Amino acid sequence: MAVVYDKELLAWYVTTLKLRETVESRLPKKSTCGGEIVPAYEPRPPRSEWVISIEEKLTQGRQENMPGSWANLSIYRVPRHLKHGEDNAWVPQIVSLGPYHHGEEHLRRMERHKWRCLHRILERSGQGIALYLDSVKKVEWRARACYEGRISMSCNEFVEMMVLDGCFVIEMFQGFAEGFEKLGYRPNDPVFSMRESILQIQRDMIMLENQIPLFILDQLLGLQLGDPNQKEHVTKLALQFFSPLIGVPLTKVSAGYVVVEMVHPIDKDSRKD
Repeated sequence: MAVVYDKELLAWYVTTLKLRETVESRLPKKSTCGGEIVPAYEPRPPRSEWVISIEEKLTQGRQENMPGSWANLSIYRVPRHLKHGEDNAWVPQIVSLGPYHHGEEHLRRMERHKWRCLHRILERSGQGIALYLDSVKKVEWRARACYEGRISMSCNEFVEMMVLDGCFVIEMFQGFAEGFEKLGYRPNDPVFSMRESILQIQRDMIMLENQIPLFILDQLLGLQLGDPNQKEHVTKLALQFFSPLIGVPLTKVSAGYVVVEMVHPIDKDSRKD
């Protein structure tokens, strides 16, 4: 009986070895590093939703910290905590310029007059609209970066808006400086012959949320005049246009800086004597 018992024990031992070999053959292979056996794969514990959320925020923080994401930002929205009382203190009433108030119902009436301006510019210059669209499309990313927050407009929509609004601004500047009739508008024009209308447009154009990047205006005026270097010219036209609102006379532009003359009323009287 002892011999039979040993045979049974041996059979169970052999069976156990075969089972072990079968199981190990199905496990991932192991590699050695410096004589130490290291598992080829170690399952990681699942990450919690909290950790995933933190990692996503850190990724966003890294993107926000890149200079390209904020270096060109120059046209801001009015902070929410300052928006109290009547909204006409920060919302344009006649004309929208740029994306913040684009398409608002009460500003749509002026859109057809913008198209009139653009048509007049192209007619005077003998140029095609493609020249302006292609030029602005090349710097679309730079123009978008000037505005705070995400602008939910397609490339074509954004470029069209920049060209249309930018040309309107330049036409206002030049018409104010040279006379709108000289630019081809009639004496009874429904917008540009009315002083009250011009004053309302001026007021809208100085609002924080109603701006076009200066380099876009430089570029558009350069296309009109056939000279790309118009930075000083646009600056001079802008200050001349807004000088009635600030009560400061513009005298000259020198070396890229605007020089103004501050004259006290008493000084004016003394000069007459």
